[in-house]
Amino acid sequence: MKEFWVYTLLRLVLFLASLGIVVGAWVLIAGEFNLLVAIVAAFLMSGLGSYYLLDRQREAFARRVEGRAERASAKIEELRSKEDAD
Repeated sequence: MKEFWVYTLLRLVLFLASLGIVVGAWVLIAGEFNLLVAIVAAFLMSGLGSYYLLDRQREAFARRVEGRAERASAKIEELRSKEDAD
C-alpha cells in the first residue's frame, strides 16, 4: 500500500502546484480568475505532468497490484485443485 500512498500524494502535490501556477498566471494576466475553469485547467495540466513525471511511481504501484493479483489467483487455483482432489 506504500506505493499507492506515495503516488496519490505526489499526484495531489502536482495538482496543487498546477493550480497555483494556473491561478497565478491568470491573475497576472487578467487580474481575476474563474475558479472552476482554473481547477479544470490544473486537473488537465497535472494529468499530463503526472504521465511523464510520475512514471516510476505509477510503475511501482502497478507491479505491486499485479503481484497481489497473481498471489490471489494462485491461492484460488490452489483451493480449486484441493477441492477437486477431495
